[in-house]
Amino acid sequence: MKRTPYYAVIFTSIQKETIEGYLEMSDKMVRLAKQQPGYLGMDSARNEFGITVSYWESLEAIKQWKQHTDHLLAQQKGREMWYRWYNVKICRVEHEYEFK
Repeated sequence: MKRTPYYAVIFTSIQKETIEGYLEMSDKMVRLAKQQPGYLGMDSARNEFGITVSYWESLEAIKQWKQHTDHLLAQQKGREMWYRWYNVKICRVEHEYEFK
């Protein structure tokens, strides 16, 4: 369990029919995100609708990740090549619990 509060970036998307190069870029972004200061973890699922939630210690850490050079390139390619639609929400997590 992460110590609260922390932040969640919720990225939901619908991809285009052709997504050549997407999986490679996605894997690269996951590896790179894990190296960023303030990164706490990630959950992701995809079928015709995709959702990825990344967790961060602070808004500043999120801002730094958004502005990372390689991430900026991935964002541009996403808009141009891979996504028909996407939405990003940034939320503060005050509490969490789970069942095992």
